[in-house]
Amino acid sequence: MSDNRKKILEMLEQSKISADEAYRLLSAVDDGEKGSKDSAGEGQSRTETGIKSKSKYLRVTVTPGDKYENPERADRVNVRVPMSLIRAGIKLTSLIPQEALDKANDALKEKGINFDVRSIKSGDIEELIDALGDMQVDVETSKGECVKVFVE
Repeated sequence: MSDNRKKILEMLEQSKISADEAYRLLSAVDDGEKGSKDSAGEGQSRTETGIKSKSKYLRVTVTPGDKYENPERADRVNVRVPMSLIRAGIKLTSLIPQEALDKANDALKEKGINFDVRSIKSGDIEELIDALGDMQVDVETSKGECVKVFVE
């Protein structure tokens, strides 16, 4: 563990900084350490310059439209899922009992999806995350609500 990471965790332990501040500091340390390394093979998203950068989050937002009587009181959604959580979740399939995997595969087949959950490999995870980096979904409802799903 780097000295910077250790100091941040010690400050958190001593309640000198909040968990949110520690998270931001650790992210900054990670960015600094990885900034000079080539991130080939990791999930990436395109920047305005067209160069791919490492994807960190899958983001889902829902904002109210202007057709609501009180748009400021309308529900808003802002979800940010770390890509590392997606990687970990996919890797957890190796811990799922055989019987549960069989049931999941059978349910998928009933829906017309011929896919075996056990066939997911580590390289497939990175390929999937890389493909997500190019994904963007924008939906606007008749009430003007805006739903966005993207990677940042």
